[in-house]
Amino acid sequence: MAIADRAKGWLRGVAPDRHTVRKDLVVGLSGAISGVPDGMAASVLAGVNPVYGLYAGVFGTIGGGLTAGTRLMVISATSAAAVAAGSALAGVPAADRPSALFLMTVLAGVLMVLAGLARLGRYLRFVPHSVMIGFLCGVAVNIVLGQLPDLAGATASGPFALAKAWDLLLHPGRVNGGALVAGLSAIAVLVAFANTRFAAYSTLVALIVPSVVVAVVNAESIPVAGDAGGIPSGLPAPALPHLSDFSPGLLAGAFAVAAVVLVQGAGVSESAPNPDKTRTDPNRDFLAQGVGNLLAGVFRGQPVGGSVGRTALNVSSGAADRWAAIFSGLWMAALLLLFSRLVGAVVLSTLAAVLIVAGVRSFRAADVRAILRTGAISRIAVVVTFLATLFLPVAAAVGIGVVLSLLMQLNREAGDLRVVRLIPRDDGAFVEQPAPGRLESRQVVLLDVYGSLFYAGARTLQIRLPDPAGAERPVVVLRLRGRAMLGSTAFAVLADYAARLADAGGRLYLTGVDPKVLRQLHRNRAVDKVDGVQIFEASDVVGESSLEGYHAAQRWLATPG
Repeated sequence: MAIADRAKGWLRGVAPDRHTVRKDLVVGLSGAISGVPDGMAASVLAGVNPVYGLYAGVFGTIGGGLTAGTRLMVISATSAAAVAAGSALAGVPAADRPSALFLMTVLAGVLMVLAGLARLGRYLRFVPHSVMIGFLCGVAVNIVLGQLPDLAGATASGPFALAKAWDLLLHPGRVNGGALVAGLSAIAVLVAFANTRFAAYSTLVALIVPSVVVAVVNAESIPVAGDAGGIPSGLPAPALPHLSDFSPGLLAGAFAVAAVVLVQGAGVSESAPNPDKTRTDPNRDFLAQGVGNLLAGVFRGQPVGGSVGRTALNVSSGAADRWAAIFSGLWMAALLLLFSRLVGAVVLSTLAAVLIVAGVRSFRAADVRAILRTGAISRIAVVVTFLATLFLPVAAAVGIGVVLSLLMQLNREAGDLRVVRLIPRDDGAFVEQPAPGRLESRQVVLLDVYGSLFYAGARTLQIRLPDPAGAERPVVVLRLRGRAMLGSTAFAVLADYAARLADAGGRLYLTGVDPKVLRQLHRNRAVDKVDGVQIFEASDVVGESSLEGYHAAQRWLATPG
């Protein structure tokens, strides 16, 4: 019964609003027209037949639109996902690449669905801004450099985009003059229309005009999209990918695609708030992008994710609800049914031109400048991730970015830890002062700690606690309020400090202890087994247990030692 009720609730949630459906129908047509060149260009990046990007734009967009929590987000083929897919498939023979692509798309979809069901959206906040900008800028440069050979109608070899661009530079004789002119003409159209009211259609014009000219003059030496394989008419029937194409490298590629799509999708959802101001759910968007990839893979499409450009166009065109994205997929299906044969006549260098302009525009120069001015850690993060994206496969670059993110998080937590001294006032308030470096004999020092006490943070606390060496009967009251859990490293540090105080004839008082931490302390037994350790549980009144511990320490000092 609960499942039926949920299904009814979902159907009510996705049902089109009769007041806005006509508007979304028109907006969807605009999105479909712009999505045709975007889908084809994404397939070029992945190194497969351009029609697979169009299939992704149909089925991935419809599936994502029906399930996304961010209702104006358009889930379609993206440059970043295509670069990740192309990198993973680089070693696969051209004849086997399509079937491997479909399997990788389905695997990525499964990973995204699992991420949504496991509610992993909260972990996106651990990816530093500098790491993400370094990766996205590296992808942008890879797009530009990787498309230079296609822009010139030439072949180039190399293990990564920069190497291919360098190989082209060393062999200028390979350049196809006609292809280069067509590509440069497309760039000129894109630049000329950029700031006009026709900007949304500039990509389509940039593809059509040079391609028509090439067809009219019958320049057979100029490569066209159909050279990558026949463009089937109509829409594909669903088919499960072949498990025989599975390999560890393909799974690693699926993980890379999923990571890129999920992080980029989270950024897209922030730029497209829901019309009714309801908060977006990153976990539901994870799930929606997974559904989009599952449908795309089953219907012979490539990976999809939240598209920055398509979503921005959707919002600026006045989309009212999720049906603008859904209609976009349906309109693209209609365009494929009517004009699929024309897709193969598109000049390949014009697709390269579209990607080069998109890559240049997506380079986040302002963000890079801001990061470089921030500090040494941020500079290292953005540069390392950028270089890793340029010189390594995307899966490896994503892995380096994740590891770097974790290291930066731990470093930040350890570096931000601060120990301060609290001086009680007569009115019950506290005056905050720097913590002393050394303890004095027969004095009570009340300390508070700002920052994480996990892992390296606990070791940083060990370094910054006042040294009891040389003091007689020193007492430290350590405030732990607000900490719902401590790790084993923190318990080891507290036990060691309590033992050092005890060796000097002093004591350690722990105040503001949460009930959960208290249970941990008793289970761990490392701290409370040290002689003289006193524990004061937190109360509803802030500072009450700390004052109680402070006065108890003073009474203990007043007794003969």
